[in-house]
Amino acid sequence: MSDRKLTARGRLRRTQLMDEATRLFAERGYHPTSVAEICARIEAGKGVFYWYFSSKEELFIEILRDAQRDLRRRQHADISEISDPVERIAAGVRTSVMWSAEHRELFRLFEFAQTDERFAGAMRSGRKVLVSDTAAHLAEAIETGRIPDARPEHLAHAIFGVSSQLTMEFIHHRSEPADQVADVVVAFCIGGIGATLP
Repeated sequence: MSDRKLTARGRLRRTQLMDEATRLFAERGYHPTSVAEICARIEAGKGVFYWYFSSKEELFIEILRDAQRDLRRRQHADISEISDPVERIAAGVRTSVMWSAEHRELFRLFEFAQTDERFAGAMRSGRKVLVSDTAAHLAEAIETGRIPDARPEHLAHAIFGVSSQLTMEFIHHRSEPADQVADVVVAFCIGGIGATLP
């Protein structure tokens, strides 16, 4: 259901359902969490749930999409005033690492979603958009001579893979300080594309 069709109260109720579901899915897992438990957390009947979502699966996919949109909005806000494409890439990578550190519950859902075919498509779709955004900045960096010639899409996938893996290992599994991990990720990615920062 589109948010534009909801009243302010409806948007609030829908957000409450999504927030509580996120917490429960992260704590207990997708499969053990029931619609009844999600509704109980916000003291609502199942009818309220089914007004906004046709199923638990639809709710989970909407949580994933909403999270991916939020990350993209944060990245766009953080790079919008930066003219140099390499600096934009660095800022976008840093934002991605810090966003992930701030949203540990969502990261757990992302990890699960990639292993379940019902949700892997939504993850691939969101990743495709993020890679496309990064590839556009890389193409500009190549065009302006800031980095050596290469296929922007290849480089974008490499950046996505490196930043995801290092964030997962050092922030989510080892609980190292996010700002320090972000420094390492940015330095590796920028060096990996053959660039330097001013």
